Amino acid sequence: MRKVKYKDSIREAMMEEMAKDTNIVLVGEDIAKGYKGCFGVTKGICETFGEKRIIDMPICEASVIGCALGASQLGIKVIAEIMFEDFITVCFDGIVNQAAKLKTLSGGQYNSTIVIRTPGGSAGFGAQHSQCLESIFMHVPGLYIALPSNAYDAKGLMKTAINFGEPVLFFEHQKLYNTESDIPDEDYSIPFGSANIINEGKDVTVVAFSYMALLAMDACRDLESDYGVSIELIDPRTLVPLDFDTIAKSVKKTGRLVTVEEGVLRGGAGSEIVAKVEEECFDFLDAPAKRIAALNFPVPISPLMEKAVVPNKDRIIKEISEYLGLK
Repeated sequence: MRKVKYKDSIREAMMEEMAKDTNIVLVGEDIAKGYKGCFGVTKGICETFGEKRIIDMPICEASVIGCALGASQLGIKVIAEIMFEDFITVCFDGIVNQAAKLKTLSGGQYNSTIVIRTPGGSAGFGAQHSQCLESIFMHVPGLYIALPSNAYDAKGLMKTAINFGEPVLFFEHQKLYNTESDIPDEDYSIPFGSANIINEGKDVTVVAFSYMALLAMDACRDLESDYGVSIELIDPRTLVPLDFDTIAKSVKKTGRLVTVEEGVLRGGAGSEIVAKVEEECFDFLDAPAKRIAALNFPVPISPLMEKAVVPNKDRIIKEISEYLGLK
């Protein structure tokens, strides 16, 4: 095992798969020899594989996705980078009306073998560079959603995404890029729809993903230390497909559920998880489920105001402790 940064693990996954398969190409803005793409994740790939497989695109996200879609119809596996998650709205039609539906519209003759990488989340960049939009795409059949919370998962999930054969949205959090995890030297992948039980417990089930899984882990440790409460923390890794069986099994054991996400509360991923638990595990609940999420407000650029809108460790501790009647 070796320590690897989150952003480096994604680069490793892409380069290892590109070395195996010459049919994999990267497209995006400034991903070749210039800016190195979003947060330097593609650094060094162009020097290794050349400009025919690492294609710089103009500053037009719709063109990035259009290029990826066209190439995928020729049997090419395309990794498309959108520099910030917020900009994915510019290519909404290409993703929602084309990539997600092409397989159905063609009766299975064509498919969109693309992975759309994009960083999101709050990091002091203001309302147009801080959003978490994954819940919007959960509503669209035909799209698959991965949100790794650590470097180990990022590498394993990226390898699966590249070879998945369906359109995958791969959401990366800006604050995770320089975090490290132990990664094995041997090749590995992580299947979609396989949740990770970060911590086992018996008093409450907490479901958190992406950067919130990291914060929730720290919050749960403090709660266990300060109050002796036993918390089962689950990172679903992918929202589509969702490993609901693992969540349901945990809720049936603990009788309580809290979801933690960075997207806004209204219409969030937590709402879908809670609704499904209420439908299928209602008789096992000892209390109504609780959602922790960002306020229904654009993310401010002021650090103090951002802290008031976006969940942080202190807020997670406060809301879980109140939910459990610890304060």
